[in-house]
Amino acid sequence: MGAIMIYCPNSPPGKTIMKTPVTNVQPRNRRELIAALQRVLPSQALLSETEDLRPYECDGLSAYCELPMLVALPDTVEQVRAVLVACHERGVPVVARGAGTGLSGGALPCSNGVLLSLAKFNRILEIDAANRTARVQPGVRNLAISQAVAHLGLYYAPDPSSQIACSIGGNVAENAGGVHCLKYGLTVHNIQMLSFLTIEGELITVGGAALDAPGYDLLAFMTGSEGLLGVIVEITVKLLPQPERAQVVLAAFDDVEKAGAAVAAIIGAGIVPAGLEMMDNLAIRAAEQFVHAGYPVDAEAILLCELDGVNEEVSEQILQVREIFQQCGATESHTARDERERALFWAGRKAAFPAVGRLAPDYYCMDGTIPRKHLARVLRRIGEMSAEAGLAVANVFHAGDGNLHPLILYDANKPGDLERTERLGAKILELCVAVGGTITGEHGVGVEKINQMCIQFSASALAQFHALKHAFDPRGLLNPGKAVPTLQRCAEYGAMHVHGGKVLFPDLERF
Repeated sequence: MGAIMIYCPNSPPGKTIMKTPVTNVQPRNRRELIAALQRVLPSQALLSETEDLRPYECDGLSAYCELPMLVALPDTVEQVRAVLVACHERGVPVVARGAGTGLSGGALPCSNGVLLSLAKFNRILEIDAANRTARVQPGVRNLAISQAVAHLGLYYAPDPSSQIACSIGGNVAENAGGVHCLKYGLTVHNIQMLSFLTIEGELITVGGAALDAPGYDLLAFMTGSEGLLGVIVEITVKLLPQPERAQVVLAAFDDVEKAGAAVAAIIGAGIVPAGLEMMDNLAIRAAEQFVHAGYPVDAEAILLCELDGVNEEVSEQILQVREIFQQCGATESHTARDERERALFWAGRKAAFPAVGRLAPDYYCMDGTIPRKHLARVLRRIGEMSAEAGLAVANVFHAGDGNLHPLILYDANKPGDLERTERLGAKILELCVAVGGTITGEHGVGVEKINQMCIQFSASALAQFHALKHAFDPRGLLNPGKAVPTLQRCAEYGAMHVHGGKVLFPDLERF
């Protein structure tokens, strides 16, 4: 999960859309459902009036909107169970929602379903400093965990750009990352146990207090499952000791491809930075005007490379990294003088997404991952596609692990602009697949990338995904129409790219 990427201050309302039919099951009686939920929820915990439902019509991908039939706001596990059971008995779809900062439409409601908000589950239940874990509810903010354990010299490593707002439950659902995921991993590498409710109200706990548990690794299976399998109600996260020293080196380049080559060179030298981030000129200028982080605004690209660990190791690696930057053609490099400047460098990077909103009425944030060795040529090709489409693209991303976040600038007030943007975004994702990458690194599939799932996976793989979904949710009521496309949908999408019996994906053929 990341910051809210679709920035639409002056735009018309988003599309009322579900890209896939949600379900063939319709609630028999809305009034009956309301009455049933009123019996199990507090009086103010069920919303049914249009003006009350409106804030829940979309997540961070506000280009797509759908008004839910009802919104439930439980504050106990038993209330969540009761809501799920009531919906299951009546064949009503349920979409779970955390903080609503998701970027792929994963929390887009169903018009004939219940939006289940976990916002009231916001308590840290237990901190175990000896075992370096914390037991939390899904509505706890990501940053709040690190703040709660800072006095113990500990922190929670995954740090999405929206960590001040995003919830840990949503992080698990999307397998969120952040600027420090290169060294410390994604959410899946930083949780130890979680409990979730099935659509039938069964409470299941996966993982355990130990580092490993017998049986299938359902903990990893649930992480990144996008709310399709169950509703998470409790999570045990791993905590790490704060490093003795952390320092950032900023390097500027007069060419984006040189910066991409420097990323590959650092990793190739056996150095694993805590974070290795890249921003191109559009993103640099937007962030600098917004945060005043001291970025060189005339650079075509900058890299932020953070080294952490014991003092001697960090000192040695800083020298190595600066030498690599020089060899790769950096026009300048600068090591943060103190903790204040280090924090300022990162503040600019974390504010880059909202800052880009100053450049255009709207923008669309993509999320694909590629092998690092292809960074330079993929960035070059994105630049070419940007010119071909007549749409500016700002690039700011987790360069160290190849997780790209091209931000496509457009104006939703102009007829056809959103559609052109979506087509360009689809081509970028298919380019990622063409070079051996994937269509998402941390934002999930949701409704945004569901067509590109047809490019990423074979029909047999998708059939297995559906079989796994069926094992947990036989009636398909949990977050229907998201993440995993039907085979019919893929056939239709493929037909759009077929000419003369040959499937045409130009950017896949190019690479």
